[in-house]
Amino acid sequence: MLAEAIPELISGAPDLERATKHKRQLAPFTASDHGGRYVHYGIREHAMGAMQNGMAAHAGVVPIGVTYLVFSDYLRPTLRLAAMMKLPVPFVFSHDSIGIGRNGPTHQPVEYLASLRAIPNMLVLRLADAVEAAECWEIALGNWTGPSSLIFARQPLEPVRTDGSGENRSRRGAYVLSEAKDGTRQVTILATGSEVGIAVEARRRPEAGGIATAVVSMPSWELFEAQDGDYRGEVFSKGTVRVAVEAAVRLGWDRYIGEDGGFVGMSGLGASGAETDLFEHFGITAGKVVEEVRKRL
Repeated sequence: MLAEAIPELISGAPDLERATKHKRQLAPFTASDHGGRYVHYGIREHAMGAMQNGMAAHAGVVPIGVTYLVFSDYLRPTLRLAAMMKLPVPFVFSHDSIGIGRNGPTHQPVEYLASLRAIPNMLVLRLADAVEAAECWEIALGNWTGPSSLIFARQPLEPVRTDGSGENRSRRGAYVLSEAKDGTRQVTILATGSEVGIAVEARRRPEAGGIATAVVSMPSWELFEAQDGDYRGEVFSKGTVRVAVEAAVRLGWDRYIGEDGGFVGMSGLGASGAETDLFEHFGITAGKVVEEVRKRL
């Protein structure tokens, strides 16, 4: 656990310990025990963010706070101040899409990724599996010039990576997860987070039909924008059909797929239901990605 490796880590959540599975064995920080390393903030996201910023400004601790992504609105002023003050605060958000299931559209943050990406000096990291999670934690903990938003899914995710012992591939923001097998690449499928697995599944069908298709995992737009033009061109392979899949609104994706690119995601608010049913209902599936690819060939 991070808490074992980083003794100065102070964590906490706004009454969401069980839902985020975050507290674990950490002892609480209380009036009578200042040795505790877990802060019970109560249902007060704004207070949590303000206290994280204060701890980071004081220095000497790593202040981590965890809540649902949809509740990041309560943190908005503290997020902006952390970015403005260049405070190294890791904000952690779970339950990041319609994948949260039956809580319904009030808790399904379809527009929140776009809003976080719009904050200057906010590093947004949406990870696809355990390997990317470790890489993104390493990136966030090494980001000393501003805050980071680590975005986690609620639902279990199948691994898309098994190479976690070498280079931190997420550090460049986007990378080719699966290259086209034969010939010149014709199609590039871009995805973040839980939808990377959908992109990997979708790639198999055009590849089986002789259409050279690659999958790009894109955990951080900000880090990708910081790369040189040669690297960005290598990842995206100019002239290919591009389709993006993300369980969120399209806003911002046209920069990478173009106005004629395909997008599989959300165009409205969510609904209540099992996560597997919701992804099928809203068409965020491998079959829909393949359909968008074929429209553009």
